[in-house]
Amino acid sequence: MAITAALVKELRDKTGAGIMDCKEALKETDGDLEAAVTRLREKGMKTYEKKASRVAGDGLVQSYIHPGGKIGVLVEVNCETDFVAKTEQFQTLIHEVAMQVAATSPRYVSKEDVEPGDLEKERKILLAQAENEGKPPHIAEKMVEGRLRKFYEERCLLNQSYIRDESKTVETLVKETVAQLGERIVIRRFARFQLGQGGIHAEAAEEERGGAE
Repeated sequence: MAITAALVKELRDKTGAGIMDCKEALKETDGDLEAAVTRLREKGMKTYEKKASRVAGDGLVQSYIHPGGKIGVLVEVNCETDFVAKTEQFQTLIHEVAMQVAATSPRYVSKEDVEPGDLEKERKILLAQAENEGKPPHIAEKMVEGRLRKFYEERCLLNQSYIRDESKTVETLVKETVAQLGERIVIRRFARFQLGQGGIHAEAAEEERGGAE
């Protein structure tokens, strides 16, 4: 199949990848757009993993006020250099993360941030629910694990489905941006404020984690 400029542009619009990367992915998949998207995402994951041990000591803090002025968000996202912090792609990522927090009200950055006590409390609640449904112990345990995954998907920012494209998570969005910019990126922390309610804060752990980067 001929790799046309229009097809390359469509793939680039879908993924944000560079022109040459898009051309190469389309050649490798014989012009199959969806397969090329998958190929680029896989490439992005490998790039992300290679950079997981690097220090992200720069970045930006950005605010977002939802239309109507009743919800506001502050988010800190780190990268390795001031150069990348000033790029359009990095600033777009921060804006998208802030909008995600405003829309979904997560409690934590990643599942590693969930306090052990909170997790154990949630596990006990879910186990009691399963037992009240008359499930035998081995089935109840499996149900708890499945419901905990749902808990992470709802409460942990990186595990949430991205509001603009539910086929990927916020973590995938971060990894794709790492692939584009070539630097480690970390969602460090956020604070969400809603009129009439207390602020909801989520802080990154003192040590940098692979899952939130």
